[in-house]
Amino acid sequence: MAPSVFFLLLSFLFIPNTARGDLQHHEEGFISLVISDKGLDFAKDFVIDKAIASIIASQLPQIEKSVQVPLIGKAKVVLSDIIINDIQVNSSFVETGERGIVLVVSGATANLSLKWRYTCSSWLVPIGISDSGTATVKVKDLQVGLTVNLKNQEGTLKLILLDYGCHVGDLSIKMNGGAAWLYQVLVDAFQGNIASAVENAISEKIQEGIATLDYLLQSLPKTISLDETAVLNVSFVDNPVLSDSSIEFEINGLLTGRNEVLVTQGYHKGSDISVSCGESSPKMIKFSLHENVFKSASLVYFTADNMQWIVDELPDQALLNTAEWKFLIPQLYKQYPDDDMNLDISVSSPPAIQVMNKDIGVTIFIDIIINVLEAGEVIPVACISVDISASCAVEIVGNSLAGWLKLRKFSTYLKWSKIGKLHMHLIQSVTSTVLKTVLIPYLNSQLKKGVPLPILNGFALEKAHILYAPPWITVCSDVSFLGEYYLKQLPAYVS
Repeated sequence: MAPSVFFLLLSFLFIPNTARGDLQHHEEGFISLVISDKGLDFAKDFVIDKAIASIIASQLPQIEKSVQVPLIGKAKVVLSDIIINDIQVNSSFVETGERGIVLVVSGATANLSLKWRYTCSSWLVPIGISDSGTATVKVKDLQVGLTVNLKNQEGTLKLILLDYGCHVGDLSIKMNGGAAWLYQVLVDAFQGNIASAVENAISEKIQEGIATLDYLLQSLPKTISLDETAVLNVSFVDNPVLSDSSIEFEINGLLTGRNEVLVTQGYHKGSDISVSCGESSPKMIKFSLHENVFKSASLVYFTADNMQWIVDELPDQALLNTAEWKFLIPQLYKQYPDDDMNLDISVSSPPAIQVMNKDIGVTIFIDIIINVLEAGEVIPVACISVDISASCAVEIVGNSLAGWLKLRKFSTYLKWSKIGKLHMHLIQSVTSTVLKTVLIPYLNSQLKKGVPLPILNGFALEKAHILYAPPWITVCSDVSFLGEYYLKQLPAYVS
């Protein structure tokens, strides 16, 4: 079936895969994708609809024969403009297993239209006679099947066509016009030719579709660029695992800096995933993300110095002037009377991330440097270290796994000071204001961007729910098709 047919058989499973550089054989995947039997049925029905759309209006090669007609003589009969107008599928199934992925359509019917013409002559009729007209053909008990397999080839997928075929069980012809003898000639002489033409046309479409899909899979971009800092490595790791009810893929899943060469990270994969999406409400697909995916993001953004902010606005703007501190920190006001201030906030180490039973635990260590702005000069006067404990709840936003932070608790201590000893209990309220009004909201704005889940552009997650199974987060979801337009659009940040 046309290029889109077999591309769509598996396409919604995959997103552009990855790695600028050769993958290491011992590399492990930190995102798992499982397509359930319900998901495979969705793909199968979707593919069949697209296959029918691609075959309809197909024109088969012209057929011609010379036949001997009693009392009339030799007749040359030509069938032309043979077009498949409609296909109806009665039964279909898809199976996975050691042989590969098997797709079978059985008991289908097809309606064809054609034009016929003939010329004949004999010694009885020295002047040739001819006629022309149209006919319709109903193909019955059409069987179509193919078996494909998927192999990992340096982080992308190689699609292999193992077996395929098409068989027409029976067909009937209805003529419009023409002599009675011609009807019998069409049935006797052309029935096999028409059946063979249909079988060959569909078989050719299968080969074309598989070749195109294989090219598309191997030519997809190999990294997803999240922003100017990070790329997501979504290369496939090892071969897909085909069971009797699902297909499972392992994907690298780690983030790296845009200019880094993707190599195996020094993480060790955790325990096997054993999360079930529930039998009462089965889902089409299941994504499982290891906490190392989030740890890699933490490391990338920290290394890129993306965790540093200058704060020069607060809800209580008076706090950013030394006059407000004359009684709390007399030495500050004495040295710098009525000067504006700002806060230089920086994360001192990559945030620690751990998947918990109900959310994600996050520990962040930050330094807040108090700067005095005097005569155009920035003067650091003190540094306060803050240890933050927060929880992060995750949610599905579009086709991404996003989240938001909630502050649990924090503690402060003085790291250094040029303005004497500070009373930290008095600093606590200011620190709380900075965390709740500046730092946490900013981090949440970044977390809303999310980590994209491996689903093809043009399809959307539907009725998704999230499960926590440390060290994994699992997303169980159905899938819906957004429309033909989206299939033509590339992701905004693909490199």
